[in-house]
Amino acid sequence: MTVITGHVRTFYQLLFNTGLVSVINFSVWFAVTFWTYLQTKSVFATGVISGIFLVLTALTGIWFGSLVDGHRKKTALQGSAAASLLLYAAALGVYLAVPEEAFHDPADARLWAFVLLLMVGVIAGNIRTIALPTLVTLLIDEDRRDRANGLVGTVSGASFLVTSVISGVLVAFDGMFSVLILAIAVLGLSLVHLFFVAIPEREVAHDEAAAAPGVDLRGTLRIIGGVPGLPALILFSTFNNFLGGVFMALADAYGLSLVSVQTWGLLWGVLSTGFIVGGLLVARTGLGARPVRLLLLINVVLWAIILIFPLWASIFTMAAGMYLYMLLVPYAEAAEQTILQRVVPYERQGRVFGLAQSVEQAASPLTAFLISPITQFVFIPFMSDGGAGAEAIGSWFGTGPDRGMALVFVLTGIIGVIATTLAMVSRPYRALSGRVAEDSPVTVDA
Repeated sequence: MTVITGHVRTFYQLLFNTGLVSVINFSVWFAVTFWTYLQTKSVFATGVISGIFLVLTALTGIWFGSLVDGHRKKTALQGSAAASLLLYAAALGVYLAVPEEAFHDPADARLWAFVLLLMVGVIAGNIRTIALPTLVTLLIDEDRRDRANGLVGTVSGASFLVTSVISGVLVAFDGMFSVLILAIAVLGLSLVHLFFVAIPEREVAHDEAAAAPGVDLRGTLRIIGGVPGLPALILFSTFNNFLGGVFMALADAYGLSLVSVQTWGLLWGVLSTGFIVGGLLVARTGLGARPVRLLLLINVVLWAIILIFPLWASIFTMAAGMYLYMLLVPYAEAAEQTILQRVVPYERQGRVFGLAQSVEQAASPLTAFLISPITQFVFIPFMSDGGAGAEAIGSWFGTGPDRGMALVFVLTGIIGVIATTLAMVSRPYRALSGRVAEDSPVTVDA
């Protein structure tokens, strides 16, 4: 039993390829959200798009994890890119065939058929999201995996940086046409590049039950249940994502209520440099000896940011808060990945990462679907002229639709800070923190 080392170059190539595909998938997701809002002027419609993304993520995570564990990693990456390419090509056909006026009606089935094709194409990219941390385990020495996870965060940040510029500018230029043409071209290049990348796959069948093909939900649950505190960590992340669905559903609409779509897209590009800087900091410094404690502390700060920045109706306070948020997210993501890589056997990691993704995202669709109509029909009238909220706090908080969305952010941040503080003093937190600190490196057969 030895730790696999010496494949850093392969890891960098896979990071490059993953970044390339992430750029286009994020671009499609951002672009269709911007475009739908501009076509329909409906906050409800943008919330439904977020809900579609999160529902599909929750439903496919366990299956995608089993695909990653049950197939060669290269095959999983190639299949992901090919599926997205075919779905985007089909969406382009719909876009060209449907009259433009149909896309202005948020109740038109043709609009949602187009959106659904695009979102399923974006979701197919989640196979890569699940496969990448398992490739970190495969290719990188255990004592440097936290830094490798930081590089993954850097790539995500760079993807967001390019994405925001592409989506905002191209949507303003000619709607979704150029976005789809670019998506098809980039995914084709990704498949060509992957063909020439050799991944040193390993057979890891020393535990036949763990290595069995298929979803095997029961066996995966046994692995998770056998690690003290790990179920609580996943439940905590689930609750975080429940609240995070609020942010996903309303962030674009709130930003677009303050600035133009071009400005919002370019601003996202600037803010996304926080992801890059944060990931580079993780890659340089690591996470320290207590990643569980760091994960919870970071979450306290993240919720405090969501609580504070909406107190002023200003794009400047939003930008400052969002930049700090972007700077810290790579620490939280790297900490969670490092914890799972440390305590979960390699041959089960795809399924555990997939299960965690499904369970954590299962709460967000409910939030995304509920919070958009609640905001549209409750909080926005509540904070508009004549509403009870506008009369009670409007003199200092402000009034109007944007302040209705801001109030939702503030309430969400308060709940998040309280919940995370309670988690830090809980028994499962202490159990998992102790297990991670004492656990030996995850190894695979040479």
